[in-house]
Amino acid sequence: MLIGLTGRIGCGKGFIVEDLKDFEFSFAVFSDVLREEAIKRGILITRENLQNLGDEIRRKEGGGALVKRILEKIDLSKNYIFDGLRNPREVEELRKTKKFILIAVHSDRIIRWGRLEQRKNEKDPKTWEDFVKDDLRDSGRAQPEYGQQVDKCMQLADFHVINNSNLENLKKQVEDILNRIKEKC
Repeated sequence: MLIGLTGRIGCGKGFIVEDLKDFEFSFAVFSDVLREEAIKRGILITRENLQNLGDEIRRKEGGGALVKRILEKIDLSKNYIFDGLRNPREVEELRKTKKFILIAVHSDRIIRWGRLEQRKNEKDPKTWEDFVKDDLRDSGRAQPEYGQQVDKCMQLADFHVINNSNLENLKKQVEDILNRIKEKC
């Protein structure tokens, strides 16, 4: 089984990845593919540079290019989580493989900002203004078809998680989704 996660910055995708590891899922992160390419090209690794690089690769090689690069490196006989789908063409490409489920993670903007302030990751925006700018880019506003289109990905989701509460609530929602998936299989 392949599970994709989509959602805006700070929504809690990383916590879901950690939770699913307990269920014997391996994981693949789109930003890892982009970091690898950035290092090859000598590009400074920042959130904006990785987004620009992802946009460039999708523009030149097609919307599913990052998925294809990841699929070349993994064993499809295992269960995988794909963290950070940001373009609908990536979803389409994964739907061509074996059973693929997309989960959209929703969280209010002010809650997501608070999480970023607490986690203090060096690549996260440092000001509210920068956060809003990144959030709008993620959403797909004023972005080309090959660019960041998280809101469109979220519309394609098979399941939706609302992460405005605590980790126990998030974990319960994810486990409920896994149980629903298992019932269908």
